Amino acid sequence: MITLTDSAIKAVGRFIASSEKPNSGLRIEVTDGGCSGLSYGLKLDDVPAAADTVIECGEVKLFIDPLSLPKLDGMSIDFVDSLEGSGFKFTNPNAVKSCACGSSFSTDASASNAKSCH
Repeated sequence: MITLTDSAIKAVGRFIASSEKPNSGLRIEVTDGGCSGLSYGLKLDDVPAAADTVIECGEVKLFIDPLSLPKLDGMSIDFVDSLEGSGFKFTNPNAVKSCACGSSFSTDASASNAKSCH
């Protein structure tokens, strides 16, 4: 299960409403990259792929591919808006290591793919 805070749901709703084309949900994926080995990817998407898991969080639908789902299970996503900036904050119980900026992580299975920070 993946959860979005009320703040994250409102932010995604604003992004969907202001999009040039209709979108029905938010795609969350895990890709190789970042100094800890894995990175989060977020993008608006109009339809889920056939193999996606669709999770409804309030008025927002999340689309997650089958390879990303185990790495995201139990994760909470918040949207923070502060003087330092705004953006999504990920709290992922599967992450055993994170980059200082919080944009990349590794799991037990991916720890060997980590890259040095520059």
